[in-house]
Amino acid sequence: MKADKTVDYHIKAGWHAISRMYNSYAAPFDMTMAIGYVLLNIDRKGTPATKIAPALGLEARSLTRMLKSLEDKKWIRRETDEDDRRVVKVFLTEEGKRKRDLAREGVIQFNNAVYEKIGEEKLNSFFHIMQQINEIVNNDTANYKAENLLEESLVQ
Repeated sequence: MKADKTVDYHIKAGWHAISRMYNSYAAPFDMTMAIGYVLLNIDRKGTPATKIAPALGLEARSLTRMLKSLEDKKWIRRETDEDDRRVVKVFLTEEGKRKRDLAREGVIQFNNAVYEKIGEEKLNSFFHIMQQINEIVNNDTANYKAENLLEESLVQ
């Protein structure tokens, strides 16, 4: 099967194009797409650091380095939760809020352009299909393990 006929090729190619676009947008603001996503996922009331990585699909180590960098830039601050001293919450500083607003504007511009060119009806179909793909991946992962694929290929 040719790569351009596979589902994962189109998802990956699309994501890489979006990533490059967001990184180009973010660079003049001393940001990256990943930093923008982190800033967008910090709640006004503070977000536990342990909740950010899973929400973005990041490794804890990567997030730790990124949070340290954002703290050094004074875009965030960390505070121990008063109710549960084990929890460290991340808050945006005023500069962090400004950077978050720039990231939000980039997301809004992109989404508006996509909706304008593709239309809501087609996008709703796309969202539905992506939900189904995610369900297949999450529910049927065991069916796609390498050993099962190898067995299937040997049978054919």
